[in-house]
Parts: sequence; C-alpha cells; structure tokens
Amino acid sequence: MTDKKDHINAREIALEILMEIAENGNFSHTVMNRVLGRHQYLKKQDRALITRICEGTTERMLTLDYILNQYSGIKVDKMKPFIRNLLRMSVYQIKYMDQIPESAACDEAVKLAKKRGFGNLSGFVNGVLRNIIRNPWKVNFPDEEKERERFLSLVYSVPEWLVKHLLSQYDYSVVKEMLKASFQNAKTTIRCNTKKVAADELLRILEQNQVAVEYGAYLPYALKISSYNYLSELDSFRKGYFQVQDESSMFVGTVSGVKKGDYVIDVCAAPGGKSLHLAELLRGTGAVDARDVSEIKTDLIRDNISRLGYDNIKVRVKDALLLDGESIEKADIVIADLPCSGLGVIRKKPDIKYNMTGQKQRDLAKLQREILSVVYQYVKKGGILLYSTCTVNKDENIENVRWFLSRYPFKLDSIDEFLPPSLLSDTAKEGYIQLLPGIHDTDGFFIAKLRRNI
Repeated sequence: MTDKKDHINAREIALEILMEIAENGNFSHTVMNRVLGRHQYLKKQDRALITRICEGTTERMLTLDYILNQYSGIKVDKMKPFIRNLLRMSVYQIKYMDQIPESAACDEAVKLAKKRGFGNLSGFVNGVLRNIIRNPWKVNFPDEEKERERFLSLVYSVPEWLVKHLLSQYDYSVVKEMLKASFQNAKTTIRCNTKKVAADELLRILEQNQVAVEYGAYLPYALKISSYNYLSELDSFRKGYFQVQDESSMFVGTVSGVKKGDYVIDVCAAPGGKSLHLAELLRGTGAVDARDVSEIKTDLIRDNISRLGYDNIKVRVKDALLLDGESIEKADIVIADLPCSGLGVIRKKPDIKYNMTGQKQRDLAKLQREILSVVYQYVKKGGILLYSTCTVNKDENIENVRWFLSRYPFKLDSIDEFLPPSLLSDTAKEGYIQLLPGIHDTDGFFIAKLRRNI
C-alpha cells in the first residue's frame, strides 16, 4: 500500500492533468502521457489512481458539474478553476470509486486546497463534499421517457447538441449503447507481429511478465492487454513483437486483399499501424509508401518501423492535399484513413466530445472530400482505395462515400470474404462496414473498399 503522502502527491498530479485538459483545452491522452512520463518514479498503484481519476473525471465532467450545481450555492462555471476541478475529481471519487472511502476523498480535497494556497476556500470545499456524502438522494436526473435527449446528455456526459445529432442518425437504443460503452474500461488492443512471433507464443510471453492478456474479439493475431505499467518496460514491446492497434483499424489491412508484390500508398499514415500491417501482410515483398504531413508525424512511423523490423516500407513527408504527380496511377492500394471527428474513440479520448462542434464536423467532412479528390488519382485502374475514419458520424462516412462515387470512376467492392461471420451484413456485401462501440467489441470505425474502374 502507498502511504498518505503518496496519495496526496498522486491527487496533486491528477489535478495538474485535469487543469490542463479542462481549462487549457489540451488533448487528454497527450497530457496524460507527458505528465506521467515526468513521474516515472511513481508506484504502479499510484499511476493507476492518477489514470483512473483523470480519465473518469474527464469522461463524466458534465455529469459531475450537474451534481455539483445541485449542492453548491456557487455554480461550477463561477468557481475558481482550481476549486472547480478539485471538486470535480473529488465527486468522481465519492460517486464512482467504491474502493476510496467517501470521507478520505473529502479530507484529501480539503488538505490539497490548503496546500495549494486556497485555505480560505477549504471550508467551502468541505461543505459541498460533506453535503453530497450526507444527502446523495438530492441528485435528480431528467426522466428518460419525458426528456430523452437531456437524460442521455447528463447521464452519459455528452453535450446535448451531439446527442441530438447522433439521434438523427441512429435509433435511440443504439445511441444509448454507444454512450454507455464510452464509460467502459478500454483495454489496450495489440496486433501480434507474426513476422517475429506467433500470437499464442506472444500471449504466453506476456503472461509470464504478469500482463493480463486475452484474445481479441475477431482476428487471430489480435490480443487485449492490461495490468501493465509502461509498454516500454515490456521486453516483448521493445523487441517489436507487437504494435498497439485496435481491431477495427486492423480490418483495413484485412479487407484490402493485398497480394504479394503490391505497391501500397498510405496518405495519412501516422503513427503507422495500418502501414505496418500492410507491410507485414506483404510478407517481405512489394512496398508500402507511408506518408504524412510533418516530420513529427513521420518520426512516429519510423520509430515503429525500427522496432518491428520491416524493410519493405519507406516513410515520406507529404501533404495529402497536394497532388504528387509521380504517384498517379501507380498504386495497387491506397489507404486513406483521414482526419475525422473521432467520435468512435471517445472511451479512449473522452475530451473529444466536449471539443467537437457541428461546424468542426462539417469542416472535417469537407477536408475529407478535398483529400479524396486528390489521392484517388494514385490508384491504378482496377486498384483499390480504402477509405476509413474512426468516427460514427455518417456525414463523414457513408455520405462521403456516396459523394465520392457520384464524381469519380470507382465502385464499392464486397468485403464479405474477409470478415468473420459475426460481422457479415448487407453493407459488408456491398463494400463497407460501420463498427459501433457498444454494438461491436471495437472502437467506432468506418471502412469502405472502393475499386477503380478498368
């Protein structure tokens, strides 16, 4: 067990992270990685505490604010930023972390307020939290039948405009399952590098290193891991035995139908999961041309290539919006996994739902069309364009495919033969699939396979 001092330090670090996310608008996963990287001396249980508090508080922020506003005379948006986030993370511990005594969450919040120079507000912090502990029944959520949109918004902590948008595209029960899934603890999904090790052997190696591991839901080379500290501490990671990649993303390579000797261009490749998968599927033949817009992004791909040990892949800095005349009609397969609203990965990046707007979604759909209008030209006649996003927003997915097909010489190509029986559907037979969190055991992800007319 960690001592009291360690717990206070852990909460201070958690509050530092939350302030950056909630007040400065920084990406949650980026801040978490950077701050925890500075504190590698922490014990595993303290890192777990920080992660749980930060992820949980961020994913339930609207719900926590709603609760606080029912107990505090000062509304959340009028509080000092430090106090606002201190109360949020304390209410999260009280309401959603059973292993932490309610009184301990309250006492530690008061101590932290005093330590950070807010002693004059420690009584306020104590009063609000004690009131919540003593009178839990005071929290009243909207009636689900009478106020469906508001109910989903406040119970699942999603802006009401976004709830309305999702309900305009999917049935209520589907939207509810997707939002419910955003609270599920997301294990790390990895793709076994079968060039170096078989999936069964990798599972055994990970278990020997006290990593909790299980097989993926759909693909034989997919595993899910948890209960590890740092990936870089795992010998199997350093040796390139696996790559972090969700199964939904692995399906891009799976459905591509790539053949030995093919030339593949990945136009927005960083951090390289799909490019590396295609390089592996080529079995040392052909070539993968992995491109992205900046050195920062392409360096991420190079790091992974070096670790996994592929020699049939090259990396280049290229802007997907600018036509590369030398690549016209050269590629057997073009991967266009394009920038999107990210609504399929909210459980991993919960701040997405607060930072997205309707205008941003429309701008992204427009950007996707602009990129597609350029990169389709790299596909040989008879070749394949794979369009994918990690969102569930139909405007960025099937609607963009319909727009594309109305303008360019392509047709959808069935992906049925590449999918497990549980994912077969009419749309897969037609040539596309929409994976939904809570409905499928993956992130939310869209893939369309388009073949260029001969």
